[in-house]
Amino acid sequence: MSTPENKERLLSRDVAARQIPSGESQTLVAGTRLFIHQTLGGSYTVQTDFGLFRIDGKDGDALGEQVQENTIEAAALADGSPDPAVIWAQLNKVFDPEIPVNIVDLGLVYSMDIEKKEGSDGYRVLVAMTLTAPGCGMGPAIAEDAKSKILLVPGVDEAEVRITWEPPWNQSMISEEGKMKLGLL
Repeated sequence: MSTPENKERLLSRDVAARQIPSGESQTLVAGTRLFIHQTLGGSYTVQTDFGLFRIDGKDGDALGEQVQENTIEAAALADGSPDPAVIWAQLNKVFDPEIPVNIVDLGLVYSMDIEKKEGSDGYRVLVAMTLTAPGCGMGPAIAEDAKSKILLVPGVDEAEVRITWEPPWNQSMISEEGKMKLGLL
């Protein structure tokens, strides 16, 4: 096993990955040499001899890292609905694999609504978000990451993350914390 300072690794087993920026699914085979660039939001951004990839935290063991647990200890509100603060906290764990700032601080999340599902005790969460560039192939992967994190929240039965281009994203939408992380302040 490598020391924390050593970000160079050899994969111990095959893992599913998404190529950056295309978002194309690929399998990285055991023995692939890689370098860990970023470990944020429960996933890894890694560089191989043939490009950048995102590997899910559940496959951390293949990198010699600890497997990321995906459980949330949170109570629903008194009426049984999911706590909006917990959903926002989950969205704060979603990162663009090329930018070390979460999608909320990047200003990519335009809205988050919770609605009761008709004829059920369950709740649906609807998120509208954008991307930093219309050609970003990672958009579906980022949206799926957001959806999977939202679905971990107690009381959420269904989640929909919609990508929109209106209004167009610009740097003024980045939070002060995000700007500090990016060195823009």
